[in-house]
Amino acid sequence: MILTHLYAITLAFFLDVLIGDPPKWPHPVKWIGTLISRLDQKLNTGHYKKQKGMVMLVIVLLLAFGLTVAITYLAYQLHMIAGIIVEAILIFTTIAQKSLRQAGMDVFRPLVEGDMSEARLKLSYIVGRDTDQLDEGEIVRGTVETVAENTSDGITAPLFWALIGGAPLAMVYRAINTCDSMVGYRNDKYGEFGWASAKLDDVVNWIPSRLTGFLMLLGYPSRYHQWKKRWLILWTDAERHPSPNSGWTEAAVATLLGIQLGGRNVYKGVVSYREKMGQPLVPLKAIHIRKTISIMHFASVLFLILLWLGGLIYYGITNSWS
Repeated sequence: MILTHLYAITLAFFLDVLIGDPPKWPHPVKWIGTLISRLDQKLNTGHYKKQKGMVMLVIVLLLAFGLTVAITYLAYQLHMIAGIIVEAILIFTTIAQKSLRQAGMDVFRPLVEGDMSEARLKLSYIVGRDTDQLDEGEIVRGTVETVAENTSDGITAPLFWALIGGAPLAMVYRAINTCDSMVGYRNDKYGEFGWASAKLDDVVNWIPSRLTGFLMLLGYPSRYHQWKKRWLILWTDAERHPSPNSGWTEAAVATLLGIQLGGRNVYKGVVSYREKMGQPLVPLKAIHIRKTISIMHFASVLFLILLWLGGLIYYGITNSWS
């Protein structure tokens, strides 16, 4: 079974690189988001919000898992190749390499053309912070942080879970991540209701985020810092991020590019400060967006290779025992 997962993962990977996420196509994540929104409206009221948030999470995950299992099972019953293709298409909907690249380039292009208003607008589509007063450096920082963080959330983590449990676990991961992105906020409305979603998202991203950060340092050439210092900065700075996982990819990118991430953000007029990562050896410029996208691509390919190595080793060991 591990080999069929690997074939499906590889096909899904290249489908995403070539096709991405056409906005008019039907998409399971959109359906998951609609379900979460409706459950949020019905359950996020009154008392016992934490328990209701758990109920919401269980309902979403059971539906995502059950439907994906049913679809993949029926496809494999028809034929092995049909099963691999259907599973690949389902995994393909859980990853977003091309979409992430496009989001970064949508900010990069107006920025290099000097159209600051358009760059701020495009950035506002992918970050939660206020963008209307940001200068070039802060626009770049917001974009770099988003691409770096989502290299794990949007690419390597769903592939990791796809190796373990095929399309069903990849879809479960995407459902958890969508729940977290929609209700996992520390505010009055979602502090209790989104607690379970946020905590579970931390758990399922723990291994993929660290593997991705390591692969970023291994796979991308950098003229900043000696090897030993790169690893030291990654280990120390990653822990400064408020998320237990996002700091690993952001710190890796900051180290490779000789830039500093983190600092002052404004959310709906409220100022928030985040610990800084990396050393400001060079000022943040638009080119760092393109370099971060390159790091994303390098890490994604290396992660796919790592999955194949791990999968083949597992396959060899289990077959030698049988």
